[in-house]
Amino acid sequence: MAGSSLAMTSGDDADRPLPQSRVASYTSSMDREFLSELFAGFGPVTIRRMFSGFGISADGINFALVLRGAVYLRADENSIPRFESEGSKCFQYEMRGKLRMIGSYWQLPERLYDDPDEVTEWARVAHAAAIRASLAKASKKRATKKATKAKVVKKTVAKKKAAQKAAKKIQKKLRAE
Repeated sequence: MAGSSLAMTSGDDADRPLPQSRVASYTSSMDREFLSELFAGFGPVTIRRMFSGFGISADGINFALVLRGAVYLRADENSIPRFESEGSKCFQYEMRGKLRMIGSYWQLPERLYDDPDEVTEWARVAHAAAIRASLAKASKKRATKKATKAKVVKKTVAKKKAAQKAAKKIQKKLRAE
């Protein structure tokens, strides 16, 4: 069908494809103003230049990326099935001839660009996934730091014992002479 796109609208128009120019207008106009409007219902967001696009964060937590004309939301085991059911794909790029897949960021379904309330809900789910990931990372970091500290203490104790043992040998030798 000429002038059509793969993206679909929701509701009564679900069977009618969006005109190509309308879909192209979303993907080609991913500027700060458009993104601010898209996430307005979510609340205040910070939009920063990142790679060749933008990173979107709230409360210091990055929960969305805008790259190659698409919005990618943070996802985890709780939200990935939702993206899959919408036919979304995780972020992918090619490096040195090898396809890399980043399973923690999934593309925002095209149909949501016309539904600010639903974008808000998806953004909240993505923000929650980003918070969980941040907490897990901090917990893992603390555990690693604690384990490293325990190893250092263990090594220090071992060194101290070895030094004491060596000192006793020296004292024993000195007494024997």
